[in-house]
This record gives sequence, C-alpha cells and structure tokens, in this order.
Amino acid sequence: MILLVGGEKGGTGKTTIATNLAVRRLQASGDLLLVDTDKQGSASAWAAIRDGHEPSQRITSVQKFGNTIPKEVIELSKRFKDVVIDAGGRDSIELRAAMTVADLLVIPTQASQFDVWTLGTINDLVLQAQALNPKLKAFVAVNRASTNPSVTEADEIQELLEDFEQLSLCETIIRDRIAYRKAAKSGLSVVELQPADDKATNEINALYEEVFHG
Repeated sequence: MILLVGGEKGGTGKTTIATNLAVRRLQASGDLLLVDTDKQGSASAWAAIRDGHEPSQRITSVQKFGNTIPKEVIELSKRFKDVVIDAGGRDSIELRAAMTVADLLVIPTQASQFDVWTLGTINDLVLQAQALNPKLKAFVAVNRASTNPSVTEADEIQELLEDFEQLSLCETIIRDRIAYRKAAKSGLSVVELQPADDKATNEINALYEEVFHG
C-alpha cells in the first residue's frame, strides 16, 4: 500500500499526519518505508530523532526528489509492505509525480477559508492523476481544528466539498492538541506517548481506520 500525504498549502500539519499514520500502519503491518519528498526534510528529521530514542519499532526513511519518484517508489514498494510519502505543502513535481503511483492520498487542511480555497486545485490534480492512476483515492482530513466544541467551522467544509467530486471528507477531525507536538519532538506518534493522551490516540486510530479500511 502506498499512502501519500500532501497538498497545495503549507502549514496544515502534513508531516504530523504522515508520521502519525506511518507509525500506526507500522504497528499493523510491521514493515514500512517513510519517503520524504519535501526539501524541508521535516519527516526525515523526525525519523532521525526517532532513531536516537531507540523506539520499539524503527522506521526506515529516505529522501527522494524530482520526476523519477514514480519509478523509484514502485521499486521501493517491492521491498516494503507499505510506503508512506510526505510530499509537503505545495504544488510540486514531487506531489504530482507521487500521485501517479499512490493508492491513497490524504490532504490535511485547516478549517479556514484560505485553506479550503486550495482544494479546487488539488481536486483538479487528483483528476489528472487518476487518468494515469485510476486506483487513487483522495481524502481531505481536517487538522489542527479547535478543541473548543462550540467552534463548528470544520463542519462547514463538508458543504464546500460538494463541488469537488474527487475528494472525500474524513469524518475524523484532528484537533490542535499539545500531544502532537510533544510526540514529534521525540520522533514518536501520539499512539506511542507515555503517559498516553487518549483523545489524540483515538483521533489517529479513527483516521487510520477511515483511510486504510474505510
């Protein structure tokens, strides 16, 4: 299975989603490669920190750039059960190339009008990629949403997405919790944190089930 996490807008927490889903998938399959195609290298830095903390399950990480990504990822997928690609937050050669080989695409977005406006471009990119890769399924995941239950701006995205036929909105909403930042500092997922943050753990488990088994 090849999971791609990316989008057009930066600052939406794509690496947070990619690394947390990578750990959760590793727990399930036992064999996973993390591919960092973002030149900022956040996912690679996270993996290096993880190695230093000697976790129970190590994650192999590589960096790949350019339009050779499809061929390289296909070859790597023959050696690993699962591949998770962090493509960063911009419309790049790497994002477009990875879309042509991925099984699943998760597009993290914040519940703001500025973020939602970029989904039209992503919808068009997905449509183009599906011409070459019909199996590609694309999900929009609301990330960094307010923990205040009275704030319902995330609910408004569903109506806006009705115009984008290639994108499915995940029911799971990832809230802006300290646990995600704490986990990242140690190269961990929130599902590995001790003491555990049950709310964050439940969010990642629910998102994992939606994306991989929904």
